[in-house]
Amino acid sequence: MMSVGLAIGLIVVALVVGLVAGFFGARFYFKRQLEKNPPINEGMIRALYMSMGKKPSEADILRTMNAVKRQQK
Repeated sequence: MMSVGLAIGLIVVALVVGLVAGFFGARFYFKRQLEKNPPINEGMIRALYMSMGKKPSEADILRTMNAVKRQQK
């Protein structure tokens, strides 16, 4: 039969191992998602304006970027 101290020690070790594995697993998943779906950048905004038939000025691009950043907060 296992002593109570050994059982508690094994539970704590399993919890720590699970937390570390979960952290690195979540980090890997998050990095992979950012690579597949990068956040919006100036090039994407410029292409959006061009697809609408409008030549964007730098002020338009900066205004749109700031609006996107405010929306994400």
